[in-house]
Amino acid sequence: MTLPVTDRRPSIPELAGRSAELIAALQHPGGAYPASPTFSAYAGYSWFRDGAFIADGMSAAGHAESAERFFDWCAGVLEARADRIAEIVAAAEAGTPVPDAGMLATRFTFEGREGDDEWWDFQLDGYGTWLWALGEHVRRHGVDASRWRRAVELSVDYLVASWDRPCFDWWEEHAQHVHVSTLGCIAAGLREAVALGALDAVRTEAAGAAERAALARLIAEGEGAVGGHLAKWLGSDAVDASLGAVVGLLGVVPAASPLGRATIERLESELTVGEGVHRYLDDTFYGGGQWPLLSCFLGIAHARAGDLGRARELLGWAASTADADGAMPEQVGRHLLAPDRVAEWVERWGPVAQPLLWSHAMLLRLAVELGDDEGVHA
Repeated sequence: MTLPVTDRRPSIPELAGRSAELIAALQHPGGAYPASPTFSAYAGYSWFRDGAFIADGMSAAGHAESAERFFDWCAGVLEARADRIAEIVAAAEAGTPVPDAGMLATRFTFEGREGDDEWWDFQLDGYGTWLWALGEHVRRHGVDASRWRRAVELSVDYLVASWDRPCFDWWEEHAQHVHVSTLGCIAAGLREAVALGALDAVRTEAAGAAERAALARLIAEGEGAVGGHLAKWLGSDAVDASLGAVVGLLGVVPAASPLGRATIERLESELTVGEGVHRYLDDTFYGGGQWPLLSCFLGIAHARAGDLGRARELLGWAASTADADGAMPEQVGRHLLAPDRVAEWVERWGPVAQPLLWSHAMLLRLAVELGDDEGVHA
């Protein structure tokens, strides 16, 4: 879909509205949200993680039916793998966990199949984020969660058995570590699964215990926290911009708490140039540019910490990355960390993904957070 061209750049409410229209137009009939309709490495796939944040943006903007179709798609993927999940859980309980290659994938085709091409597939965060987004949606719209009960149970079983395993992070990197943003997604998902009231007593107890254990590791100094701020992975002293979600949208660590504020300050000082946010300092993907979706995550964290002015600056920068057609990219090259690494990625996969639905969803979500969403709601 190409957004209509005008003789001026759209206002933020207009761009938010167009973003919702774009997401709705590109959503697959089966409910999956494509990561990007044209980018070579993403085309034809939907991620639980990206899709959950997209669904939350659509839900927050009043597009409940779109979000629920995505939740239905997630449920179908999970229920089709009930036997595999049971095997994974049994192996973990027996002390012989399955290899990483035997765990659930992180992305699926629109029809719910694993891809045929190689990918960095073992990631746990998506199975937490879809539960978190579902819980937020149910509370926001007062819908009956019973239709997703079995999928919630399967997700809880999988996460309770696996939450502390090292795996790839949001960026499909560093599989040898336990990542703090992954723990945040898991803790938020288990919290919402319990709050739904759809679990039996045994699963409720297990989910609550796993959530508390994940949170304890996440905030413990020397593990998920170092020097008073959250870290990229357990035991690291670096930061990653995905932490903006942990102290912001996911609500795992309150943004206004000392740990939340210190994390925001570190993200600002280390990863933010102007209002554009890098993933992490050693990033070389397409030269290590700035990601509009990360500016929006940080903006939500600032808003919840009480700094609405900074949140609006970050939103304005994210909006400025849209092209003349209103399409937002995955990242921009306005301030590259590794400019000599751009060509290899362009040769491998072509130009940067644009549009990226996750970027549009996060602009939409921050606009709703700030009340800059006139004309967005369905």
